Amino acid sequence: MKTSNYLKENNAKRLWHPMAHPAESLASPPDIIVEGEGVEIVDVDGHRLLDAVGGLWNVNLGYSCEPVKKAIAAQLDRLPYYSIFRGTTNDNVIELSEMLAEFFAPDGLSRAFFTSGGSDSVEIALRLARQYHKIRGEAGRVKFLSLKKGYHGTHTLGASVNGNSNFRTQYEPLMPGCFHTPAPYTYRNPFNESDPERLAQLCLAAVEDEIKFQDPSTIAAFIMEPVLGAGGVIPPHKSFMPGLRAICSKYGILLIADEVITAFGRTGSWSGSRHWGVKPDLLCSAKAITNGYFPFGAVMVSDAVAEVFEKDTSGKGAIGSGYTYSGHPVGAAAAIACLKETERLQVATNAAARGDELFAGLQALMTKHGAVGDVRGGQGLMCALELVSDRGTKTPIDKKSIGKVHRVAYEAGVMVRVSGNNIILSPPLIITATDVAKILSALDAGLAAL
Repeated sequence: MKTSNYLKENNAKRLWHPMAHPAESLASPPDIIVEGEGVEIVDVDGHRLLDAVGGLWNVNLGYSCEPVKKAIAAQLDRLPYYSIFRGTTNDNVIELSEMLAEFFAPDGLSRAFFTSGGSDSVEIALRLARQYHKIRGEAGRVKFLSLKKGYHGTHTLGASVNGNSNFRTQYEPLMPGCFHTPAPYTYRNPFNESDPERLAQLCLAAVEDEIKFQDPSTIAAFIMEPVLGAGGVIPPHKSFMPGLRAICSKYGILLIADEVITAFGRTGSWSGSRHWGVKPDLLCSAKAITNGYFPFGAVMVSDAVAEVFEKDTSGKGAIGSGYTYSGHPVGAAAAIACLKETERLQVATNAAARGDELFAGLQALMTKHGAVGDVRGGQGLMCALELVSDRGTKTPIDKKSIGKVHRVAYEAGVMVRVSGNNIILSPPLIITATDVAKILSALDAGLAAL
């Protein structure tokens, strides 16, 4: 490794960072992380931090998961790469597809299409949704509906169904035919409704109204996260996703569950769809599928959708999408090992218990600190604090102040994530009660510094 002086001197000079302004990165160079162990990361100065971000929602098993590391190393020696495009495959993807079919069987999903990551998975799911209707003779079904505040990656089609202007405005015009309905976000919504159950019904009514306005025969799919993640951790009322499933079924619209974040235990259930008792038509996964150790993803497909493709005799069912690294043998090896370890450790159970502790602790911080306008969570290890300068007006806190909270927490030994005026927490699913207490203590210190 280069010396710490070299790294600091050249930090952000030649590298443009995702989701950041190049000028800001130059003015305030990012923290340089050089090691990871357990649930902790270490920066270039040797400062050790509990990672309350979990990498980027993906390091569910922490940084010392030996089975996954060993699987990657062994596969690199055996077969570092080969394509699974038409005519060839590899042993790992065959095994992994069987494992995933078993894992997602309670969700009604039985086929896997492998990708390089979350944005890829979303893109494939949206494409397959349009193709599904074309095979069935409903070629006019090309539109997509999604939620405002939802996040679905950064590919052009995924960005088009994104519901956050941060990921849209500078890249418009995006794809036509993508429409957005209000999210069940109790703290800020156009209905001025704070009751979660009533808000869910209002949002569902808005969905059905939009479907009727667009004409159901023109809509291919509705895509949603079971718990909205990057938009600020927005868990819907338990009636919302089942209600959406019923509406989609009523109008022949496919339901795509974007579970790039929620699959594999983060909500306290093995999938976000299962958490709400819903069976989607397609499910997008990535992130925790390899514990973040290798870029990899999968779209899971229901029996009913798969049957339309597999029984097609017209040729329209031929899939014209895929990536050079779809079904990468090293990624598949990592996913096999990761899935085995995820189930062995029963991380969903721990996520539920630790998530309850974290959520309760954050609610206590809200009573103590006036800058906390809203606390969201209660569904596994997905939590957020929304910070405001005035609770009465809900005015978002300024960038400098929330940056101070982040820095004080960092100095107290905890890495948290700032997104707008939200502090988002998504720690590894193997954290302990002691780890939760440390996260809460660091945030307490950060909020007290305001």
